[in-house]
Amino acid sequence: MPNILFLCSKNQLRSPTAEAIFSAHENWHVYSAGVSRDAAVRVSGEDIEWADYIFVMEKAHKKKLTSQYGRLIKNQKLISLDIPDDYEYMDEKLISILKDKVPRLVG
Repeated sequence: MPNILFLCSKNQLRSPTAEAIFSAHENWHVYSAGVSRDAAVRVSGEDIEWADYIFVMEKAHKKKLTSQYGRLIKNQKLISLDIPDDYEYMDEKLISILKDKVPRLVG
């Protein structure tokens, strides 16, 4: 079962939505966090080491993550979903985008 980590800036809208919709997936372990200092749940080194897949919502998150935790990113697949901060928590369009993109990228 893959461990899947979803990251956005503050862990308030996009990544918690991803965690909520994919937590019911019987073959995945999922978690979400934020890359900003003021995130509701801030990503940790343990989170990075736990993950098999790390999905960031924007390329800026990927850059921030690699600058802070690059030494811990080894065999994880680090993927930017290119989802802008235009959605509320559990927004129907956001859910549709996530359901379209993520399953195709998890091997």
